[in-house]
Amino acid sequence: MEMNGFQVLITLVGSVAVFIYGMNLMSDGLQRAAGERMRKLLAYFTKNPLMGVLAGALTAAVLQSSSATTVMVIGFVSAGLMNLPQAICMVLGANIGATATSQLIAFQIGNYFWLLILVGFLLQICMKKETWINVGQAIFAFGLLFLSMNLMGTAMGAVAASPKTGAFFLWVQELPIIGVLAGAAVTMAFQSSTASIALIQSLGSQAVIGGAASAVSLQSALAMVLGTNIGTTITAALASVGSTANAKRTAAAHIIFNVAGMVLFLIFLPLYVNFIQFISPAGPEYDVLARQVANGHMFFNLINTLIFLPFLWLLVKAVVKLIPGKDADKLPAQPQYLDYNIIEQPVFAIHLATKELLRMGGFALQMIKDTKKAFIANDTDAVKSVFKTEAVINGLQQETVKYLASIFATDTLTEHQGKLVSGLIHIASDLEHIGDNCVNITEFAEEKMRNGYEFSDIACAEIYECFDQANRMTSTVLKALEESDAHLAQDLLLQEEEMNRTEERLKKQHIKRLYDKSCSPEFTVMYTDIIHNIERIGDSCKKIADAVLSDIQFNENNLTNREI
Repeated sequence: MEMNGFQVLITLVGSVAVFIYGMNLMSDGLQRAAGERMRKLLAYFTKNPLMGVLAGALTAAVLQSSSATTVMVIGFVSAGLMNLPQAICMVLGANIGATATSQLIAFQIGNYFWLLILVGFLLQICMKKETWINVGQAIFAFGLLFLSMNLMGTAMGAVAASPKTGAFFLWVQELPIIGVLAGAAVTMAFQSSTASIALIQSLGSQAVIGGAASAVSLQSALAMVLGTNIGTTITAALASVGSTANAKRTAAAHIIFNVAGMVLFLIFLPLYVNFIQFISPAGPEYDVLARQVANGHMFFNLINTLIFLPFLWLLVKAVVKLIPGKDADKLPAQPQYLDYNIIEQPVFAIHLATKELLRMGGFALQMIKDTKKAFIANDTDAVKSVFKTEAVINGLQQETVKYLASIFATDTLTEHQGKLVSGLIHIASDLEHIGDNCVNITEFAEEKMRNGYEFSDIACAEIYECFDQANRMTSTVLKALEESDAHLAQDLLLQEEEMNRTEERLKKQHIKRLYDKSCSPEFTVMYTDIIHNIERIGDSCKKIADAVLSDIQFNENNLTNREI
C-alpha cells in the first residue's frame, strides 16, 4: 500500500525513535552486564596512548555512542582523574568504537530480528540471575535495532522514489560539501551519529525503480558520513561549557580531529570511494551500500586515528595554545569529582561519588587532628579550622547525597549498584556525623579556654589516647573504602571494639580519681562527654566499615552464584 507524505514522515520519525530507544536499551543492558569490570578495564587500558585508544573504542561500543563516551571523558578530565593526552586518546578510540553498531545493522537478516526480540524477551522474564536478564535486555534491544531498520526501509522506499530526493543527491554528487552539511545537521538534530548513519544505510538500500542502482550513490553517502562525524562533536562541546580548561581542550581536540579528518577525506573523496568499493563485498549497489557505508564510517575513523596518533603531542600543544590559562582553584566546599553529565553511566558516576566521599573523609580526618590540637594545646587557630571545615563537610555531604539520589533516579541500576548507592548515602551521613562530634568536642575546648580550666596530666593523656585511636580508625576505614579491602574493614571492627573498651576503662579510671580526690568533680561532665564523642567517631567508622563489608559480601555471593 502506497503511503502519503504524512504517513512517510511519521513512519520515518517513529522508526528513528525506536532505533535510538533500542540503542539506549542495549547500552543499559551491556553496561549492567559489564558492571565494575568496565571501570577497572578503563583504568588499566589508559596507561599508554595505544591502550587508551582501545579503551575508548571498547567504552563507546558498550555505551553505543561516541558522544556519551566523550562526555564521560570530559567529566573525568574535569575531575582531575585523567590527563589531557589520556583523554584525547580515549576520544580517538571512541570514534572507532561507535562504528560497531553500523557494522552490525548492515547485516541482512530478513525477518529473523523477531527471533532476537523473542529470545531477549524470554531471557528477561524467565531467568532469575541478573546477568542473564541484562544479556536478554541487550539481545532484545539488538532486535529492536533491526526492527527499526525494517520500518525505516518502508518509509525510505517512498523517499527514494521522490524526484526531489533524486535531485538532492545529484546536487550532493556535484557538491559533496552539501552532503557533509546535511549529515552534520541530521546528527545535531538526533544527537546521534549512529542514528544518522542508519538513515543513510536505509536510504542506500533502496533500489531505483527498474534498476540495480541505489537511490543514493556511494560518494554522496560517504560525504554525509563525513558530516555525521562533525555533528557528533557538538554534544561533547556543549558538555565542556563551564568545565575546566582541560575539559574544554578535550572537546576542542575532538572537533579539530574530526574536522581535519573530514577536510582530508573530502579532498581525496574519489580515492576514498574507490578504496571502500575495493574492500567491501561486490553486488548490486542497493544490496551492498549499507555495508559500504558502515565500512566508510569505520575506516574514516580508523585511518584518521592512525594519522593523528603519532602526532598526539602536537595536538595537545595545539589545544593548550588554543585554550590557554589555568583553572582557578575550586573552593573546598565545591565538589571536585561530581559530574552530572555522566549520571547515565552509573558505573562511572558511582566511582566519582566514591572519590568525593574519600575527599570528604580527608576533611573529617583533618577535623579530628585539629580538634585534638584545640583541646590539648588550647590552639585557637585549630578551633577556627574545625568550624570552617565542618561547614565544608556539611556542604559536600548535601551535594554528594543529591548526586547519589540523581543516580538512583536514572532507574538503570543493577541490584548491586542500587545497594552500593544506598550504602554510599549512609557513608556520607556517617562522615558528616564525625564532623559533628568534632564540633561538640571543640565547643568544650572553647569553654575550657574561656574559663581557664586545667585538666590533669593524666586526663589529658587519656583524651590524647582516644584521639589517636579515632585518628587511626578513620584512616583505616577510608583506606578500606578506597581499596574495597575486607581485611582493613574487619580490622576496623576490632579497633572499634577496642575503642569501646577504652571508653569504659577511662570512665572507671576517672571515677577512681574522683574517689581518691585527685581530680576536680566539676570537670566530670565535660570529660565523659569528650570521651563519649570520640567513641561516637569510632561508631561512625564502624558503620562505614559495615557498608564496605556488605558491598564485598554481595559481590562474593554474586560470583558464587555465577559459578554455580
